[in-house]
Amino acid sequence: MSGRQVLVTARSFSSGYRDLVGELEAAGATVVRGPADHDLPALRPLLHESVGWIAGTGPVTRAHFDAAPRLRVLARYGVGVDAVDLVAAAARGVVVTNTPGANSDAVADHAVGLLLAAMRGIAAGDRRVRADTWTVSRGRELGSLTVGVVGFGRIGQGVARRLRGFGTRTLAYDPGVDDAQVRAAGAEPAALADLPARCDAVSLHAPGGRTLIDAAWLGNCRVGLVLVNTARADLVDEQALADALRGNLIGAYAADTLAGESRGGPSPLLAADLADRVVVTPHLGAQTVEAVDRMGSLAVADVLAVLAGTSPTHPVLLMS
Repeated sequence: MSGRQVLVTARSFSSGYRDLVGELEAAGATVVRGPADHDLPALRPLLHESVGWIAGTGPVTRAHFDAAPRLRVLARYGVGVDAVDLVAAAARGVVVTNTPGANSDAVADHAVGLLLAAMRGIAAGDRRVRADTWTVSRGRELGSLTVGVVGFGRIGQGVARRLRGFGTRTLAYDPGVDDAQVRAAGAEPAALADLPARCDAVSLHAPGGRTLIDAAWLGNCRVGLVLVNTARADLVDEQALADALRGNLIGAYAADTLAGESRGGPSPLLAADLADRVVVTPHLGAQTVEAVDRMGSLAVADVLAVLAGTSPTHPVLLMS
């Protein structure tokens, strides 16, 4: 594949321990970088010459495919492909792949970290110390809790596995996973509607696209419930959640995502009066060296496979 160009628009690609750019170049590719937001005017000259594209979270539209007449494979650096126009990819004969499971352990770690941070008031405590105030707040131990997990795929099961080490009782809701699988993974099957009254904390790992946590759900919560979201912002009605926090219907919220970032406006959960009960991180759940290496290596392997004329390991859209 000597001289064939591979475009990379994933920000963290090859920033771990593995020199993945070097691996592509050793296989005969020429690697070029483009903007992560996939701005079409900036990408157009790069797309025109590219046969492979390792893409981040930016949109990949029909116009992008139209600008890439030589493109044979688009490797989504991550799991979700909702930002990729798969119909346009199919029309152009472009193979689309992703990297399932590459960041599951990283996100599961982060979910438990956020749960601990919220339960023990870690961020608020740090702020008090920096203000020379050494008053304490009383938290709870994970081993005494019942935690609900919404979405019981790789990440949800990883969270349950980690919680077992604390002695936590775990309930799980996922209509796509049968009860026997839930029990085999060390959790108890439960209905989504039952979780707020039965749990001390709930961790969200479901795909986005619909609101699961609304005013009615929040109104049934056990006093002091902590909600964790490392999945999608649209799973939560943020205004209803802010109201529930102010009304002491729930204890705290910890998240790696907010709806305001995609709407371009501030989230009601960032209000100053909620600062001690809301912990938010900037999409760093998947950002570990190990996850970056896994995502990158899976993407590289599939790009090289397609360009060599063989089948990729993780196809989302495979052309005949």
